[in-house]
Amino acid sequence: MVIIIAYRVISKCPVCSAKLRVMKLKCNKCGTVIENDFELSKFEYLSSDQLSFMEVFLKCRGNIKDVEKELGISYPTVRAKLDDVVSALGYTVIKKPTVNSKEVLDMLERGEITPEQALNMMKEE
Repeated sequence: MVIIIAYRVISKCPVCSAKLRVMKLKCNKCGTVIENDFELSKFEYLSSDQLSFMEVFLKCRGNIKDVEKELGISYPTVRAKLDDVVSALGYTVIKKPTVNSKEVLDMLERGEITPEQALNMMKEE
């Protein structure tokens, strides 16, 4: 039995933290080697924590309430993690203005957030 261990491609230089590029690809079946300057996707540069968060976020179809439950974290923490990923992908994070008390109460009434989350959101105002 042959066990093949696959490692994730490192995407940042261990010396200076600059982005690395892939220069060589090899087929394990026939041995074909292709050399060029290949670009990695933006997602390859995310940390393993950021990728894990994105997997949960996508699995939950972007529903922050479900992400909270899945990860056992608060609404503000989900937002902060999402902002971190958006920033790491090279986009500008636009800070959403804090919600007002009426919006928080409406969300609570609709069952979109828990009473604890409502309190936390009102503290942020």
